[in-house]
Amino acid sequence: MTPKPIHRKLQEGVPKHRILTDEDECRLYDSDGLTLHRGETPGVLLLENEAEVVHSVRVLAAAGIPFVARGAGTGLSGGAVPMEGAWVFDVHRMRQIIEVDPLQRTAVIEPGVINLDLDKAASAHGLRFAPDPSSQRACTVGGNIAENSGGPHCFLHGMTTRHIQAIRTVLTDGTVVDLERDGGGIDWRGAFIGSEGTFAITTRATVRLVPRPPSVRTFLVSYSSLVASCEAVAAIIAAGLRPAALEILDKMTISAVEASVFRAGYPVDAEAVLLIELEGLPDEVEEAAVAVREAAHLDETIGFEEALDEPSRERLWRGRKGAFGAMGRIATDLYVLDAVVPRTRMAQAISSIQQIGRQHNVVLSNVFHAGDGNLHPNISFDSNDAQQRQQVLAAGDEILKLCVSLGGTLSGEHGIGMEKRDHMPLIFSPEQLETQMLLRDAVDPTGLANPGKILPTGRGCTEAGFRGAAHLERTEQILGPADEIEQ
Repeated sequence: MTPKPIHRKLQEGVPKHRILTDEDECRLYDSDGLTLHRGETPGVLLLENEAEVVHSVRVLAAAGIPFVARGAGTGLSGGAVPMEGAWVFDVHRMRQIIEVDPLQRTAVIEPGVINLDLDKAASAHGLRFAPDPSSQRACTVGGNIAENSGGPHCFLHGMTTRHIQAIRTVLTDGTVVDLERDGGGIDWRGAFIGSEGTFAITTRATVRLVPRPPSVRTFLVSYSSLVASCEAVAAIIAAGLRPAALEILDKMTISAVEASVFRAGYPVDAEAVLLIELEGLPDEVEEAAVAVREAAHLDETIGFEEALDEPSRERLWRGRKGAFGAMGRIATDLYVLDAVVPRTRMAQAISSIQQIGRQHNVVLSNVFHAGDGNLHPNISFDSNDAQQRQQVLAAGDEILKLCVSLGGTLSGEHGIGMEKRDHMPLIFSPEQLETQMLLRDAVDPTGLANPGKILPTGRGCTEAGFRGAAHLERTEQILGPADEIEQ
């Protein structure tokens, strides 16, 4: 139950009807897009402006109560899941596009602005917001900043961090700070992007917009094997080409897409399809198109289609953007992994991932950003089946370890959150993890901003060899000794 004094204090800055403490209402915020991890929150604040964020932070901080910001809840690593009794700050109502400056090619926005809405507003000036996650129609830019999100076209244009010039954020003591790019000294803006809300809460951002390309060519190449599609990507890159996007979908994903509302006309007899997009000046795109056709053609190539107009292009992309949603036709739940391997090891990784799926008897499909080796093995399952959950977790654990062993890393765009928190020692030494914790403690000494995310804590980190003494001591003060904390 919410302590009445806290409730009264919150009402001094937030209208009562936007303070949710009903158990059933709060349960809607127990998870994000990743259903493997759930939390529990005693309250949700539906915030509409920066002043309400500042007030709420100060009230909860004074009482030593943690909090976590949430936009659309489309995250896939458990980053917005409330832990340790954290309140949820729902900022999706803060969705004002304050300014679009076509001369400077920037926009000033609030964190709840939907990614696609920003892109549409920019399009009126011949511009666009380049990061385009698959959840583009729903995800918020504030969430994109927190996770340093990617998307198909980030192969050419880069991750979210490249497109954020400044952020305005509220620290855990209620202080409002403006962090700008290229201001000299330490790049605090860069440190906050991708910190998954563990430093502070973003209330405003200045984003960089890029020109919409004068020429776009989109191709769909189908193959008789998944490995061949990976080899085609390697051939395209080896030829010195740099498409805007290189996306692969396997046979199971194709079948799900073609049986859903996202139907795109993909060949259902193919083991994999490769979606290629080129953009730039007409002459250079024409030259690149000829080279792409040659590089993508292998003995296993069984089809080649080009989108001849914008409706055809949108059709081909509809299947890719809707792939995760289409997987609901296979099972009630979907575990979307997010790991990266070197492009030269991608075919090897895919073959090994398929073998892991067979060994653990899970339903596994693949759809991924092939250009930068960002793999998304997807496991369809029923979250109410305890045995399936264990099989899924075991397979996921093995896949992540495989990708790291091949010279890759844990996340390309979905963040660490809860999902991969205890895998961090696979890529960081105890000293490196301690350094990250020291930075986190320096920015948020109370540990109230989104606790339980990114860095391993309690028994899990002790077993991994990480000794974050200050954090462990604070955790034990809140929850009790580490060996009593429920893992």
